[in-house]
Amino acid sequence: MANADAIVVGSGPNGLGAAVVLARAGWDVHVIEQADAVGGAARSEEVTRPGFVHDLGSAIHPLAAASPLFRRLPLDEYGLSWVQPDLPLAHPLDGGRAVAMHQSLEETALGLGGDAGRYRWLNGPLADRWRAVLDEVLQPVLHLPRAPLLLARFGLRAIWPAQLLGQGLFRTEEARALLAGLAAHSNLPLSALGSTAFGLVLGMAGHAVGWPFPKGGAGAITQALADYLRDLGGTIETGRRVHSVDELPPSRTVVLNLTPRQVLRVARPRLPARYETQLTQYRYGAAAFKVDYALSDPIPWAAEACGRAGTVHVGGTLNEIAASERAVAQGRVPERPYVLLAQHSRFDESRAPGDQHTAWAYCHVPNGATADATAQVERQIERFAPGFRDTILERHVMGPQALEAWNPNLVGGDINGGALDLGQLIARPALRWSPYRIPARTARGAQLYMASASTPPGGGVHGMAGRHAAHTVLADAGQDV
Repeated sequence: MANADAIVVGSGPNGLGAAVVLARAGWDVHVIEQADAVGGAARSEEVTRPGFVHDLGSAIHPLAAASPLFRRLPLDEYGLSWVQPDLPLAHPLDGGRAVAMHQSLEETALGLGGDAGRYRWLNGPLADRWRAVLDEVLQPVLHLPRAPLLLARFGLRAIWPAQLLGQGLFRTEEARALLAGLAAHSNLPLSALGSTAFGLVLGMAGHAVGWPFPKGGAGAITQALADYLRDLGGTIETGRRVHSVDELPPSRTVVLNLTPRQVLRVARPRLPARYETQLTQYRYGAAAFKVDYALSDPIPWAAEACGRAGTVHVGGTLNEIAASERAVAQGRVPERPYVLLAQHSRFDESRAPGDQHTAWAYCHVPNGATADATAQVERQIERFAPGFRDTILERHVMGPQALEAWNPNLVGGDINGGALDLGQLIARPALRWSPYRIPARTARGAQLYMASASTPPGGGVHGMAGRHAAHTVLADAGQDV
């Protein structure tokens, strides 16, 4: 290959996001990916039976649809189209009940009975100005806010432990469960400070843009980014594992879409001792235990609302979900886990042949756990959908070790690129004003940068870490961003 201005290692949403931003700024960009296909953890494959398309990593994408980066790119011209389920989210409870999150905040509030006003108070001010809120919360923690009062309003709500806020604010089991299910996406115990934040962001995005997913699979997002990059003049090389940054071709800049563990693997000899220590001390969070299902029929939910939802939070009450996440934090695989489930084929006929269906499900387990949690996952689904087991044609299981083997950025099965507690949100991946600039160069003199879920704003398919890293590159080069 000819010398590039920038080499990007890793083709997940953040790597491709960084590459696109740099290419749009006129840079020659080359992307190197160790796998045989682009996408990172946003990829889709037929892993159970022919014709059944499963998302191997991420599956539901409110933050992708709302992303300040993606919504400014012409990705629809490259095949990306969004599927909107009838309901973004449903949360079943015992007795055939379920609480539904509608895209309409008002409709959601009215379904919560006596908690309607409290739900409006918690979520209304954020949903009304969702673009401005997202533009703030998807920035590094250490930044000069454009809307400081709005950010403060968000922070005063987000700082609360979700369990405490749910019990103190809401009176109904339904409202408490809805908050708990949203907050548990953080992989934090619900007693942790800041555990409400993730729930508020996801709820706000749901009311703003829904909880859609790409037609044909999550890989449509990264494939659209890759195709757009190629049209901008960028190049992509797959099936190449980078062992050292010093083996890379000459360039001005190297952007690593890697977590600290992989950065240490490829760049340790170039890192200052203090920075090396900071990366070594970086902590990874709870893991996912994931099961993909080929099904003969739709999941037979007891509650009608669950059949109309793209995503179902299977975990019961706030206290049950809190107990499940607490067990994980204590190093135990919960017997009644909180299960996140997506049912794409109810709304996207391209995901399964004929009248058959798919399901995508995972629960949280301790980082690196080796125990098989399939039975626990299926008991929870069967609890709210009697007869579910009878619909299973085939399953594909990926525990924490399998997830990391598939994608080394999923260290110990952590899908968020590192623990999302308050301390590590501030020091992500290290306490620096610019978290994206690595204080090191390759042997050929290329400046190193990091752009992954281990940099702000953290996990999720939104490409914002890539955008911020690319803007840092351009600023360092004296180029307007």
